[in-house]
Amino acid sequence: DFMQASWDIEEVQAKGIQHLASFVKDKSAFPCLLKCTEVVTHAMKTHIDSLELHVEGCTLLLEILSQALEQGVMMALDECVASCLLHTMRKHSENEEFLSSLCTLLMMVSASEVAAENLRKVGIIPDLLSVLRRFLHNDKICFSCCAVLWSLAVSENNGDQAVLESAVPVTSAVLQKHLQNGVVAESACLALWALSLQGCVTDSDCEPTAALLLDALRMNPERAVLVKNGCLALASLVRLSETAALAILLDSKGSGIELIKDEYHLHFDEPGVAEALCLLMNEMVQYDEVMLDMRSQKTEKLLSEIKLQFPFS
Repeated sequence: DFMQASWDIEEVQAKGIQHLASFVKDKSAFPCLLKCTEVVTHAMKTHIDSLELHVEGCTLLLEILSQALEQGVMMALDECVASCLLHTMRKHSENEEFLSSLCTLLMMVSASEVAAENLRKVGIIPDLLSVLRRFLHNDKICFSCCAVLWSLAVSENNGDQAVLESAVPVTSAVLQKHLQNGVVAESACLALWALSLQGCVTDSDCEPTAALLLDALRMNPERAVLVKNGCLALASLVRLSETAALAILLDSKGSGIELIKDEYHLHFDEPGVAEALCLLMNEMVQYDEVMLDMRSQKTEKLLSEIKLQFPFS
């Protein structure tokens, strides 16, 4: 009430946010804090020039959302809040430290389908891509933005085809830059999977994108989640174009089929990895020429192994 009575006074909003933040460690205050998110974002939007207020507001929202996720509470922030977060991103588009926190906040918010839909409605994707281009070196920003892209792209009722298509080269650049960073590479592979599911990868981009995903698998063979995400992305690419399937077979750094075999044997007890590998191979055998090559590389033996390992799946 104190904050709402004096929206135009920056000091009131700052003191209010600081006082709310003092309740964060009190678990019994959590239900009340949940109701404060709109007040905090409204304060941020009203005082768009105050970096200090934005930093404190963003920190408080991160704390509230972290607790919500821990307790299994999904916060579906409305379009007004989404709009505020977008304005804040634009206002501080060159402040790397602040954007790092804000992008983490956006990633947590976008876990809710309703919030992801609202972020999409306010047109946040071009701004995310702009931030990625500017801070390609920042692994925290890249991880968060790719996760947000996944949430925004994976929806079936997506109307941003042209915008999403422009996300493919940027996401590929993230993966190329952070190939050795397993956490970021996982997130980038996930985003590329969502983008390819939406048919956003052009035929001319299928081969280089497939080669890049194979590189990610080679560089991070021990990361089961990355292997799963990478194979799902490859399967979607193969569904789009035979070029991607041929790129897997004829990759200049070695046979993609041999890589698939190695990855399975490394993660033979991971059903998610096995399922993703089977999905990829199922897409590849839709092309006669590719299927003949897979037979010559004894893929049937691998499939039999998987069938024995997971007889009831």
